[in-house]
Amino acid sequence: MNTFKSITVSAFAALLITGCGGAAAILSTPVENIDNTPLKVSDLTEIEKHNWGHLDLIKDTIPGMSVDKAYAEIIKNKKGEKVIVAVIDAGIDIDHEDLKDVIWTNTKEIPNNGIDDDKNGYIDDIHGWNFLGDTYNEQLEFVRVLAKGDTSDPDYARAKTEYDEEYQKYMGYKTNYDQMSMQIASADETLSKHLNKTDYTKAEVNAIKTDDETLSRAVQIAKYFYSNGMESLTAAKKQIDNSTTQINDRLNYNLNKEFSGRINGDNADDMSTKFYGNGNVKPTIKSESHGTHVAGIIAAKRNNGKGANGVANNVEIMSVRAVPNGDEYDKDIALGIRYAVDNGASIINGSFGKYYSPHSDWVRDAIAYAAKNDVLFVNAAGNEGINLDEKDVFPNDAIGIGPEVSDTFITVGALEPKYGSGIVAGFSNYGKVNVDVFAPGAKVYSTVPENEYDTKGGTSMAAPAVAGVAALIRSYYPKLSAAQVKQIIMESGLAVKSKVIVGGDTNDIKPFADLSKSSKMVNAYNALILASKTH
Repeated sequence: MNTFKSITVSAFAALLITGCGGAAAILSTPVENIDNTPLKVSDLTEIEKHNWGHLDLIKDTIPGMSVDKAYAEIIKNKKGEKVIVAVIDAGIDIDHEDLKDVIWTNTKEIPNNGIDDDKNGYIDDIHGWNFLGDTYNEQLEFVRVLAKGDTSDPDYARAKTEYDEEYQKYMGYKTNYDQMSMQIASADETLSKHLNKTDYTKAEVNAIKTDDETLSRAVQIAKYFYSNGMESLTAAKKQIDNSTTQINDRLNYNLNKEFSGRINGDNADDMSTKFYGNGNVKPTIKSESHGTHVAGIIAAKRNNGKGANGVANNVEIMSVRAVPNGDEYDKDIALGIRYAVDNGASIINGSFGKYYSPHSDWVRDAIAYAAKNDVLFVNAAGNEGINLDEKDVFPNDAIGIGPEVSDTFITVGALEPKYGSGIVAGFSNYGKVNVDVFAPGAKVYSTVPENEYDTKGGTSMAAPAVAGVAALIRSYYPKLSAAQVKQIIMESGLAVKSKVIVGGDTNDIKPFADLSKSSKMVNAYNALILASKTH
């Protein structure tokens, strides 16, 4: 991330003027000046909500990546090559209706025979590998530091301070959310009884006029959640329950110094053992949905009449299960990267990250190994709304803002589906040195386990959007190197020259250009045009 050799600027500058080069067929004219693009004032339709990351800023006034435009005007008459994208994440529902046709299969391995047919060290790795074994819940890394009890560890004091703050904060969250859950249940019961129905509407609630204190309170509670985007108290209860589950997981597992989640028999501090886990890459429980959501953003089967369209066609998803419900282990990530590289992935998506990393050198070495083998690593910037130039985050291809070990590592911040001062997602990390580009990451609709779909937000969603664009480039322009693909993605994006809100703080306004190295948001349409001109 820290150095960027611009070898194709002149080629792209010429493209902006001519729209084509030499005797090549005219593709299209890149999107250029977006400063005068009108702001969208109406709410997004359901179709727009489910597909906003693929829409076009000029046509739709929504800051998507112009994916649909790219398919309509550039890709439609082209035949691309298959591209393997490894998703290092939680488990993936490889049987999902929108994913089953795009899952990578290791043809050198005979399923379920208990033999390492391809001699790669991993037995029956048919669709990837599961480094977590049968476990899912895990501690956070700073909790592991405390659990070891080594007060001489240079991270111990910082970990202790952070633990005390986090534990108190989440205990407070638990109290508040438990109270909200009870209030919603009580209000729902009161309104259902008054209206004599359980499926009452927002309009019916708004029409209630009463002097009854209990009913009036129920109406106020319902209106509060309506004003926060909830269509019903049922939807509000679902959201509160989901949040409560996350809070309880945080307290019971992530922040529990007595909890031990690693039950695969492997020592996470010993790199001499490499072959552990199993070939079952599926989620252990339905709520283990992150990997399936990420995979769908990249490659959900396009235009099949199912729930979502991935960015890329001609993609096979390799599942590397290495990210638990908690912080990932450095060893699992380092070996997962190497597994992906050694088994044919040309792109790796990493939608994970943490702020403590006892073996960060193992991961950096693996990132360098990926670069040496012409593999692009797309990395999520993180969701704390902070400047990564001022705080270390892992994984990274450098120590702090020092020299990089890879020219194929690209870090992605997240955008909201609204153009203007609020375009940067409030949760998104940023950094002029340590973040490269921004892409759609808030309110993204995609696949989740058991043939279902859901909307999630995070830089975890922005990274696979960019991995999908990278897959398009590597599919239709396979002679380009991973380093060239990174440069194309960065150079071809749309530059936002205005100031924006960062960290969700309306008092913190910064030029968008200062939030990433490229100063741009990714655009698939422009990227494919530039790819066609890069040799």
